[in-house]
Amino acid sequence: MDQQARDFLYQYINNFSPTGFEESGQRIWLDYMKPYIDTYISDTYGTVVGVINPDAPYKVVIEAHADEISWFVNYISEDGYIYVRRNGGSDALIAPSKRVNLFGDKGIVKGVFGWPAIHVRELEKDEAPKLKNIFIDIGASSKKEVLEMGVHVGTVATFDDEAFDLNTKYLVGRALDNRIGGFMIAQVARRLKEAGTKLPFGLYVVNAVQEEIGLRGAEMMARRLQPDVAIITDVCHDTQSPMYKKVEQGDQRLGEGPVLTYGPAVQNNLLNFIIDVATKNEIKFQRASASRATGTDTDAFAYSGVGSASALISLPLKYMHTTVETISYSDIESVIQLIHQSVLALENGQDFRYIK
Repeated sequence: MDQQARDFLYQYINNFSPTGFEESGQRIWLDYMKPYIDTYISDTYGTVVGVINPDAPYKVVIEAHADEISWFVNYISEDGYIYVRRNGGSDALIAPSKRVNLFGDKGIVKGVFGWPAIHVRELEKDEAPKLKNIFIDIGASSKKEVLEMGVHVGTVATFDDEAFDLNTKYLVGRALDNRIGGFMIAQVARRLKEAGTKLPFGLYVVNAVQEEIGLRGAEMMARRLQPDVAIITDVCHDTQSPMYKKVEQGDQRLGEGPVLTYGPAVQNNLLNFIIDVATKNEIKFQRASASRATGTDTDAFAYSGVGSASALISLPLKYMHTTVETISYSDIESVIQLIHQSVLALENGQDFRYIK
């Protein structure tokens, strides 16, 4: 990874872009993308699409989602403590002692999720952190003071953690799910541009909002674009660390390459095409299966309108929805290569239907 890509990666990952409030991250992403695209689309709720060859009738999407889990202020006590509700799949169990940023009307307000000391708790009756008992302290002594600081019901809060390298091989950070996807699809656009590639179809590089609360940004953009092909990238679980159950959750590992998913929303001819691309280009990959739905934006593109041939290329990740999500640099490169080579191998008007 060169310095330009690395600088963008860290700027983008460390930015705060909670679900419904993705604007700042989307601006960073679009500014990076502009040299590598012909034009762009931005919609009402903040999804941004970099477009290459926009006049071509055959449309190919490569997609990731831009939002991160967070919290909403739900109640402020008279003595100034703040209680929250989830915005996406936020984990109350990890909240105590975490630092937070609250995006108030007067700017960012620093706070902490407090928790009583071990000395004063009856350990035999210890209660786990839950939404009903976790709270944020912003150093205010009254509800009036909280409001004066620009924090109110509906203010969004995110954990305050920055990315770092782990043993040179891994990247650790919050919101790698799935801002790393936005980074990877941006690198595909960059490589196409720098190689002078002329695509015979339109390529739509989609960075969608609001995936964490139900694939909403992808739903809107899928209806708008109605692409012929959609290749989605997201993260999936590395299942090697303690407490995972491989029988239930599969057998995926950091450093072993992209994970290709089988499931009803994944169009099998497109999946087999990507597997063939991986094999020809000697890109190692892993396999996973989904029961009813993939739980990713793949489902939105697959079932929108008349349906788009859709496939999912996932990046293995440890400790999902924590502040120490962990991924492998080698896997990042492999996912970029696989999407890039898949785009290059696609033909104009390629028909993935089962019955023709």
